[in-house]
Amino acid sequence: MPIAPLTSRLVADVVRRETAMVYGTGKEHLIEAALLPLAGARGCRDVDDYVARYLTDPVERTLILDSLTINETSWFRDSVPFKALSEVILPRMIADRARGKRLRIWSAACSSGQEVYSIAMLCRELLPADWQVEILATDVSTAMLKRVDDGRFSQVEMNRGLPATSLVRWFERTGATWRVHRDLRSMVRTQHLNLAAPFPVLPCFDIVFLRNVLPCFDVKTQQDVLQRLRPTVADDGWLVLGSAETAVDAAHHWSRESVGRAQVFRPITNPKDTQVAHLTSHLPLTGALAWKS
Repeated sequence: MPIAPLTSRLVADVVRRETAMVYGTGKEHLIEAALLPLAGARGCRDVDDYVARYLTDPVERTLILDSLTINETSWFRDSVPFKALSEVILPRMIADRARGKRLRIWSAACSSGQEVYSIAMLCRELLPADWQVEILATDVSTAMLKRVDDGRFSQVEMNRGLPATSLVRWFERTGATWRVHRDLRSMVRTQHLNLAAPFPVLPCFDIVFLRNVLPCFDVKTQQDVLQRLRPTVADDGWLVLGSAETAVDAAHHWSRESVGRAQVFRPITNPKDTQVAHLTSHLPLTGALAWKS
């Protein structure tokens, strides 16, 4: 029996309230497919039974949210943004940061880590050896963050877009899985972060990847995220969205720039943003954001 409409609405309301992700009419089958494994693991007769018994359980509620977080990803996904990163953005950063020799990059909605480690690989391959690169990986799913920390991927996942040369250079076989080399893992720190909620205190980033997550939100939330994102990006920094996304609704915060076939966004500077960016650029990295020197 298909999931009951009331059950679907209950779950969709919880997901929207806690993550701002929208599961509207016509998405009932996605909710059912995501929760069936959880229902089976708990011995419930169906998803309706599972939701009725466990939606208010804090632990199970986290599992429900994790299951309904969209985690579609692959290595160097969509290729165009990564081509822009390697051919234009990183070379400009090398010129602009020649004295500091340091980059901070944020992978927001990082999923299981393929984007994070794709960025890390390019940085190691293209930046001079004496540069320091710090990558913050955030996601609303705690399960995904654990995967990023562990850096292990199945053979099926490895086959999705990873060049053979990168496999040989940056991974080691561990039983039935592949693990990212320690050198790349040391560049990355994870933090739980809900993009739809107020941000914690963050340092100032040179590059932010926010790809393929904004369409999961309603328009108002999209605009709010883009507005709150502005103070976290250096005045000469870069925002990279998904291939089909646009920041046109936040035109007073971001200007569009074509980099080859990629559309990237640069911060529009105003006095308030400049002050915030200046202050956060000097914040010490403490707690979850403390990188090793």
